Amino acid sequence: MATDPVSMVFAALADPTRRAILSRLAEGDATVNELAQPFPVSLQAISKHLKVLERAGLITRTRDAQWRRCRLDPDPLREVAQWVEQYRRFWENRYDRLDEYLNELKEQGK
Repeated sequence: MATDPVSMVFAALADPTRRAILSRLAEGDATVNELAQPFPVSLQAISKHLKVLERAGLITRTRDAQWRRCRLDPDPLREVAQWVEQYRRFWENRYDRLDEYLNELKEQGK
């Protein structure tokens, strides 16, 4: 199992249920029951998803009396965004070169 932060975030984001949980937490804090509500899985399954998100640093959980509230921590996503950015620039460069090539072909066809 990968232990570097970027790999842990990607592994956490690989599951659609975990991505949906993060989307919900982007709207505000929620209890485990609130997070589990839209999914046709057990609370135990949601708890496992939350543990993966917590290990990746994407959420924090607090205890308030009998309630466990979850909160999004977007900081690990910043490092992932920086990693992805280098490839965005790579593909932009490729598309620019393709555009130049297509314009050359168009000019030759006149």
